[in-house]
Amino acid sequence: MSQAEPNDESSDERPLPFEPPRGLTAAWIAELATELERVTRGLVLVDVAALPPRDLLLVLADGWDEDGMPDGGPLGIRRLRLSASPDAPRAHLQHGSALRHKGPEGPFYRRVRAELLEPGGGTHLASITQPRGERILRFVFRGTPSGAPFSLLLELFGRQANLLLLDRGDRVLSILSTPSGKSAERLQLGEPWEPPPSGKPRDDSGRQAPPLPADFHDHLQPPPERRTPLGAPVSWVVESLFGGAAEGLRSDRRRKEVLRRLERRLARARAHLKSLDKRRKAAAGAERVRMDGDLVKAALGQIEKGSDHVVVEDWFEGGQRRIDLDPARSPKQNLDRIFARYKKLQRGLAGMDEEEERTQRTLAGLEELTARAADEDLDSDGLDELEAEAVERGLLDAPQAAPGAKANKPPERRLPYRIFHGSTGAEIRVGRSARDNDELTTRHCRGKDLWLHTADSPGSHVVLCLAGAKDPEHEDLLDAAHLALHFSPQKGSRKADIHVARGKEVHKPRGAKPGLVTLSGGKTMHLRFDEARLERLMRRDAPG
Repeated sequence: MSQAEPNDESSDERPLPFEPPRGLTAAWIAELATELERVTRGLVLVDVAALPPRDLLLVLADGWDEDGMPDGGPLGIRRLRLSASPDAPRAHLQHGSALRHKGPEGPFYRRVRAELLEPGGGTHLASITQPRGERILRFVFRGTPSGAPFSLLLELFGRQANLLLLDRGDRVLSILSTPSGKSAERLQLGEPWEPPPSGKPRDDSGRQAPPLPADFHDHLQPPPERRTPLGAPVSWVVESLFGGAAEGLRSDRRRKEVLRRLERRLARARAHLKSLDKRRKAAAGAERVRMDGDLVKAALGQIEKGSDHVVVEDWFEGGQRRIDLDPARSPKQNLDRIFARYKKLQRGLAGMDEEEERTQRTLAGLEELTARAADEDLDSDGLDELEAEAVERGLLDAPQAAPGAKANKPPERRLPYRIFHGSTGAEIRVGRSARDNDELTTRHCRGKDLWLHTADSPGSHVVLCLAGAKDPEHEDLLDAAHLALHFSPQKGSRKADIHVARGKEVHKPRGAKPGLVTLSGGKTMHLRFDEARLERLMRRDAPG
């Protein structure tokens, strides 16, 4: 995904002549929808980037070139950002840079990618609307891998913002956030989406945001430089006002979290140094304890049982010395106790210098990281890197999973095919891309399974799983052939020839390009297209 570099030419930000609004109003959203419709409608979806926890970036282009690469056309690649952030929910064309998320993605992102994205495919943004004139934006996509339209619905309701994936019947397939309150009752997976029943929701401030002054743009930094300007001034206003505010609030929370953990470790390191100092002072009297042991040993026969002290002549420092005893112990037990204490003090001295030096290094490292974390110029990504560095240096423990989360849960494995079900319930697998076709055919097709492909044209590989049966049901075979036709350039044709072969008759030549195979057997099936059959298959498809 391409990234725009920040513009460094204007470093002096002039103060705004008014207090910026706290959220997008319905009027602003209408203006934004008009602009986004103008600059993105009809563009092909070429990538989907997850920006956890609540943002999604859609990468759009004019189409694909001959090498299968995104073709940006005269305006170049355009990136559409949808954010359900509770700090600043928004939608806009992304002018500034946006770093890709590293690590596992949540189920919402995986579902959106599975339903909308296909390398080299024709999924395009068909329309952008504002349902009922409320603070809602609907993005409709057509030409999806399954052929069915899908919608991304962005509810811009302040801290109750949500981003939803809807099917053609407006059923909720996935939700980016976890709805709460009344939204939890209204938004249910598998149920039709319903807008809020109480009319237009109010802004978080409880009032409509004031109109912007005519010279508002003069008080913003210019957008990051691009080879071709995007021509989206409303998007730049939204990105400048709300994108910066959201990142600032996220960075503040992240900074407080990292500082809290660092300061807790700092307090522990300082307390440990004080403990070492006390141990050193106590250990300094070890030699005197040994002397007392020698004096008690010499006078052991004179000590009466039950005595709480003994007075002896001090051979080492001269004069008389009183040595306290435990009356509950015998004279011999008191002697053993004194020498045991001497050995303990000696052990305490051993390695103390090394331990103190190690603690001093830890303390210095924590103080350095704390100073860096307190720098307000460090953004949330920088704080993430700082925390990772602290964990790697052993100065912080790795963050614990959120309460209730399953620890070390492996990410869901992506299948190279979509799953459909034939008339009798047989599983039909359809490859997602050229490389996925290879994996489907070579790794997910048994020798006796049926392999199907349109004759004399590219398209998805299709596998009809027989699950041990010798021959397929005729209706299931017709279903698989319809899917082979639908997921090919011949889509929409009334007649087509379909190659049908056993899995063991399909071979991948060494060094062949992705998706290319050879057949050592099989037959050609003459298919007459049945629209009702295809519609039934699309209704019964399972997410995969």
